[in-house]
Amino acid sequence: MNMSAHAETTDVREATPPRKVLPAYEQIKRFVLERVNDGTWKPGDVIPSETELVKEFGVARMTVSRALRELTSDGVLTRVQGSGTFVAPRQYESTVLEVRNIADEIAARGHRHTAHVLKLERSDDPQAVEALGLAKGDVFHSCIVHSEEGEPIQYEHRYVNPRLFPDYLQQDFTRETPNHYMVRLAPIQRAEFRIYAQKPDAYVRRHLAMEIGEPCLMMWRRTWVGEQIATSVQLWHPASRFHLVGKV
Repeated sequence: MNMSAHAETTDVREATPPRKVLPAYEQIKRFVLERVNDGTWKPGDVIPSETELVKEFGVARMTVSRALRELTSDGVLTRVQGSGTFVAPRQYESTVLEVRNIADEIAARGHRHTAHVLKLERSDDPQAVEALGLAKGDVFHSCIVHSEEGEPIQYEHRYVNPRLFPDYLQQDFTRETPNHYMVRLAPIQRAEFRIYAQKPDAYVRRHLAMEIGEPCLMMWRRTWVGEQIATSVQLWHPASRFHLVGKV
């Protein structure tokens, strides 16, 4: 009886598969990603050279080269000939097929959203009045810079239909975004988008802390509530820190 029990135990132990070990290049990728994700290596920091990583991991140079090449392809690193390999600037994502609140997107990444209101006023700009489908009268106008962890990632230039949102100018948009406020009062029925790659003017560039000549991704969007146009907005994003994605 005892011998039989011992034999069964032995069979189970022998059937246990060995622990799978990651390939060396994957271990190096994991090593780099852990230090980027925990903030040990920040955007713009130079990482150890290939020679240093070869010594640290005791592997061939081609193994290290493969790991760094794949991380560069994934947008985690950027390699500059003659200067070294650096942690790439962060690129934040937004969807273009849904009208989403940027504060919610930032919170979903576990980051802190802040907003700086530059303008909150009435406007008689005839192009804005026409864009909102109105024959005449004033519209509401706001300009807001949205930041993620203190880094500006969106300049919002918005015109709003006062018939739908008569109290728009009385809102505190450092506490609630215009998008959240309007959707809370009147859910959107439909929207149209246009996306451009273009250089911002000096005013927008300064508020987004961009280099001279750096391009932006600019999305123009109009949304409807019922048969009325609710808002017309331009959303400017530094191309080096932001990209737009869509899923269908």
